[in-house]
Amino acid sequence: MSAPPAERSRRDFLRAAGLAGVTLTVGGALAACTDTSTAPLAPRDASFAVVNGNNVTLDFSSDVDVLNYAYALEQLEAAFYTQVVATSGFTSRFTPSEQSILRDLRDHEIAHREFFRAALGTSAIPDLSVNFASINFTNRDSVLTTAQTFEDLGVGAYNGAGRYLTNEAFLAVAGKIVSVEARHASAIRAVRNGNTSSAFAPDAFDPALTPTQVLSAARPFVVQNITVVNA
Repeated sequence: MSAPPAERSRRDFLRAAGLAGVTLTVGGALAACTDTSTAPLAPRDASFAVVNGNNVTLDFSSDVDVLNYAYALEQLEAAFYTQVVATSGFTSRFTPSEQSILRDLRDHEIAHREFFRAALGTSAIPDLSVNFASINFTNRDSVLTTAQTFEDLGVGAYNGAGRYLTNEAFLAVAGKIVSVEARHASAIRAVRNGNTSSAFAPDAFDPALTPTQVLSAARPFVVQNITVVNA
């Protein structure tokens, strides 16, 4: 007997994304995939990231490498918030409410990172090395300014990369993540402005950044040199 369409959709997504057998490790993140469509799920071709020493080349003719692009950004954000919360004096620099926000952002970004790591499986790029030398983690303004930069960059990156995804299920997952990233950006703006500014959403439309724009902004914070082709 054939499985119901919804079950086939979820099962196909897990298989296509390399998640079969690892559902317990991604926990709630997989719940986001339960209402994906039944559209074909296989990546358009078999071209995956090329890693040569510190150089990583992502081929956007493949859905897999568009997901690797998102995975790279989620690695950066997760590493940043992990260090923000772990740095000595965190509880004295931020109010209890602000601490809660920053811990939530850390947990979300880690969940996003681990989702992509599990989804990509053996097709995932290696763990990236971050360079946070320009960030003063003991300074409140430095942390919040960088957080704003990363969150706005993430929103623009997802908006810009969406058009390269050919798989509707992947696009649906990306939409569910970018909406969370946008709320992160709004929350950081509220913290920076003491909840008194209307700048929580300064524009009616968020930008869609090209991979070149995103990677140029992220380059100072990542040791590896990441390049995107076919975009």
